[in-house]
Amino acid sequence: MTTSSSRPIARELSVGEVAKRSGLAISAIHFYEAKGLITSRRNAGNQRRFHRDVLRRVAIIKVAQRTGIPLAEIRDALHTLPENKSPTLADWQRLSACWKHKLNERIERLSRLRDQLDHCIGCGCLSMDDCPLRNPRDTLSEQGPGPRLLDPD
Repeated sequence: MTTSSSRPIARELSVGEVAKRSGLAISAIHFYEAKGLITSRRNAGNQRRFHRDVLRRVAIIKVAQRTGIPLAEIRDALHTLPENKSPTLADWQRLSACWKHKLNERIERLSRLRDQLDHCIGCGCLSMDDCPLRNPRDTLSEQGPGPRLLDPD
């Protein structure tokens, strides 16, 4: 494939090109690769070469990170996409629908926590028995003190 100036378009990108085009540091590209979020191959000179779809994948990673999605979940979602092909609008809609549900759950949890803070400000107790902020959903306390999970017999 060529451009109007008859210069060939590179089919793969170097790590520096990915960093420049994505606005990320080279170390971030290496980190994403080490975490299994993106992949590269090594050329004959042992240099990393990335398929062009990596730019769309990096964009997805950054958006997901901004919403607080853990890297492990991002990695698992990216593994559902076809290899060496840019994610489509349908791919993005499928991923974002799942993440939107989890984000809504997180927002609800944070809203409840925010509302509980209003009742706790100034008390200073942080009671291990009663405080829902310090010890939420402590069902094991009903069985008495001690390491209940460490010795089930």
